[in-house]
Amino acid sequence: MRLPITLLAVLCLSACGFVGFPGVYKIDVEQGNIVTQDMVDQLKPGMSRRQVRFILGTPLVEDPFNQDRWDYPYVKRNGLKVLSESRLLVYFDGDSLVSYEGDVEEKPTTPELPDEEPEPEPEQDS
Repeated sequence: MRLPITLLAVLCLSACGFVGFPGVYKIDVEQGNIVTQDMVDQLKPGMSRRQVRFILGTPLVEDPFNQDRWDYPYVKRNGLKVLSESRLLVYFDGDSLVSYEGDVEEKPTTPELPDEEPEPEPEQDS
């Protein structure tokens, strides 16, 4: 009698680990560097590493084999589900910024319309 009850208990407990325990709250976990479009807009070719570090912050990955590239990855997860992910790569030549590339969103461009006041309609006398 003990063996079937023990096997049933082990089976039930192992199923909770496979499916997930119901009702458990999972928080959003952000890892990496948050890089906004405003930060990227401030980057100009020829900037020093120190200036780039001031604008973007310390890079998460400084590759010891390629010291002319900094990686700024970012990922937001809820459990195993990836909610958002981005990556910015910054390239240097010596101490000066050469280029950058990544997943940072482009600014939407809206054409500016001239400020025109509507012409007043002529008054009609009856």
